[in-house]
Amino acid sequence: MSSSRLALYEQQPGSSSRFDIDNLIDERYRALQDAKQARNLWPTWWKGHLRVGKVYAVLNDHEKAINSFERALALAPTNNEIQKALYESRQILGRQLRLEHLESKLSPRSIPEQLNELQRNLGLDPEEVRMTYRLLEEIDPSIADVIKGHQYEHGDIDVKQDYEQAAKYFAKAANQGNAEGMYNLARLTDRGLGVKKDHNLAQGLLEQAAAQPPQHPLLEELPNNGVALAEHALGLRHAEGVVVHKNLLRAAYWYQRAVNHGCSEAANNLAIMYEDGIAVDKNLDKAEQLYEMSARKGNSPAMLSLAYLLLDKNELQMAKIWYDRACEAGSIPAQASRDVFEKKLREKQQSIDQCSSDELKDINVRKNVLDSLKAKKTMYKQVDQSHVYDYDVLNQYANRGSMTAKQMCDALEHFYRAMSILIQTETLTESQENEFVHELSQCYRIEHIVAQIPGVEMCQKKDDTVDRVLHRCSRESNDAVSQLDEDVRICYAVLHMDSKEFIAQFLGPCKQKYPKSIFFFELSTSVNALLGQYETALYDANAGLTIDSNYYELLYCKAAALRLINKDIDETISAYRAFLAVAPEDHRKVPESYYAMASCHFIHLKQNDTTDIIKKIYQEGEETEKKQLPYFLPYDSSSKTFLKHAFNGKSLLNAEPAPIVDRKLRLRDSHRIEVISKHREWESHRNNLDHSVISGAHKPRVKQQTPKSLIGLKSITLREMNPTRDHIYSGYVLSATIIDAAHAWTPSIHLVIEDENLDCEQMCIYGFPEEQGEYLTSKVYTIGSKMNIINPYLRIGASDMKPFIRIDDFSSILVQSESERVINMCRCCGEPNAPYACSKCKQARYCSKECQTMDWQLYKHKLICKN
Repeated sequence: MSSSRLALYEQQPGSSSRFDIDNLIDERYRALQDAKQARNLWPTWWKGHLRVGKVYAVLNDHEKAINSFERALALAPTNNEIQKALYESRQILGRQLRLEHLESKLSPRSIPEQLNELQRNLGLDPEEVRMTYRLLEEIDPSIADVIKGHQYEHGDIDVKQDYEQAAKYFAKAANQGNAEGMYNLARLTDRGLGVKKDHNLAQGLLEQAAAQPPQHPLLEELPNNGVALAEHALGLRHAEGVVVHKNLLRAAYWYQRAVNHGCSEAANNLAIMYEDGIAVDKNLDKAEQLYEMSARKGNSPAMLSLAYLLLDKNELQMAKIWYDRACEAGSIPAQASRDVFEKKLREKQQSIDQCSSDELKDINVRKNVLDSLKAKKTMYKQVDQSHVYDYDVLNQYANRGSMTAKQMCDALEHFYRAMSILIQTETLTESQENEFVHELSQCYRIEHIVAQIPGVEMCQKKDDTVDRVLHRCSRESNDAVSQLDEDVRICYAVLHMDSKEFIAQFLGPCKQKYPKSIFFFELSTSVNALLGQYETALYDANAGLTIDSNYYELLYCKAAALRLINKDIDETISAYRAFLAVAPEDHRKVPESYYAMASCHFIHLKQNDTTDIIKKIYQEGEETEKKQLPYFLPYDSSSKTFLKHAFNGKSLLNAEPAPIVDRKLRLRDSHRIEVISKHREWESHRNNLDHSVISGAHKPRVKQQTPKSLIGLKSITLREMNPTRDHIYSGYVLSATIIDAAHAWTPSIHLVIEDENLDCEQMCIYGFPEEQGEYLTSKVYTIGSKMNIINPYLRIGASDMKPFIRIDDFSSILVQSESERVINMCRCCGEPNAPYACSKCKQARYCSKECQTMDWQLYKHKLICKN
């Protein structure tokens, strides 16, 4: 009766998918009570959980809605109605957590409003922008349909907003192979704007867009709009579990692809994963680099995250600069929390002022160690391609007596058989699907880490096959016990392990249905530990051990759960000893077990002789590392890191400090690589007779002028200049060195400069006498030359929206004397007196083979290398 009354509520006019604060809100809360009563009366009925979730969704509480939908899906894992509701709430919650509703860039604006903003910020005439669009339309007719779609989506002069018409034009462009058309049609389809909402169709369109070439097929110097955005959207869908299985590894893969193609949103999301150690190894340097890449492109959430990351690193000046930039960019969270941030900034500064350099160094070392222990746990980490497991190598170790290698070989044999079925034909028969599922489940039972399926398409085929088999088994009977049903449930659980709450629910009925299948208990123990539910994990481990008391995977899980519960050190150590007594000596968790026991003793330090015990156990752990397979070395253990710091802190602190500015570390900076490689691509296009390069420039928004007096000028560096703001820094002087020179001078001289922090940027010089162009490029503005730039103008490019230093007043450049020039500067790292010359062009010099290789591969020296 309760569920029927809820159905009546849903049919009422007020029961929409929107949350309207009016008198119908009481009806919705009454509906929630009815739904909960129906669920409590029959907790194993999936519809009860579904209806509770639907009411929470109407109330805009999507976190609780997702929890109910996942409970329903655990009871009916192939039900389309549940899946659609779950996808919808996951997507909405994702937008809410990303605070998209607070992002000014995402707020609805008409085309004229967008063009007026470009004019205010960059000085671009709206009519000139429209003229550029018309030129592009002549080159690629599908662009005309995309532009028309945008006009109908946002509204334009004499064009009334109409989502249905927008979708038609985007579809027309998509049918011509236009990636931007595909992406925009997917976006509208995902939200049901102008077309019927269909998450699956949107998924297909995004995959089509992401499969297009990253550069425009007709205009190679321009990006293929829509490709990077589609890749980022696919990353979000894998991170949230919309249409596809929630898989953080694949999310990281798609984010990285989008980052490679210039997507700032993807860079921010990938930075979060590196900062927290989600599905990738925790790497704060990588996170900082990605945040900066995103922030430089105007992403205000990245600016805010970068500010806090720099604050933690005690780089207070740049932390404040980026926080201020986030506020200027319109970040509401930054503006609302400015007082809190500034208080933390003052406290940090006071703490630093009160510490000696050695004390500060000690604090930083301890913080780095603690940071390394805070990586968020996921089932799997990103796969390093060098660690794809080689059967022949493992077999050699197995023949020498390695039990772990033998086990991995056995798992690989099942995996290879599963893969051979998957790749042998486009469409599998039911019999082939059943065999695939059996072999894959056997691999997972023996050793899941070897199951590394190459390629996104093959992974999707694997997921779809498992889903189809599960659907068949569920259709026949949810209560029927069979080997196939057990196998497919194992595969399904492993593939969904990133959806931790859902799988914890899913495994409950699995354990009841197959009480002798110990692997379900192992999975349940693992997922509950990942959720922080250590008592439940311990219960699952003990339940599984009643099936096989010597099952060492569960013995290890039990010990880990006891350590995390942190109640009885003796029981915990006994559990680790029980694991060590039966596990192979080269099992990958053996060293970690010793380090964990040592950590337990350290945390519960009670007597003087405990230190000797800790050191002894620690050394035993190091000895067992020598027996590890090469795939697990160097050995990664947070417990070891903690202990190493605890006992070797002094030696760590006495190590030689890294220089304040490390030239070699900056060589792999993504912005540096982009600036230099794009500069060389530009020079190559100009010198290639087979390509025509349109030479021209937009007028600057403001005019640079040289001051009448140089007295009182302040120094400024590139990082202190806002890369998102078109601005002349009057009263400042920028000191720089040329690290990549120009070979042409029309319409401007293009250089790459580097400042004292080793940050680099492109510089374009206008306003020089044209007849002096050849002399200036060959004699004055050469590699290694140093200069001072007065009142530097950071210009935002009109076409690519990227920052560069623009010189309009030729006299604002003061070239330093020849004695200051860096002689024979290494073309890669900038070191002086580089002894080696490029054997082909004889012009580029290098300090080492490493630098020459890096310059050729990363910075594309081959584009400008000539005989």
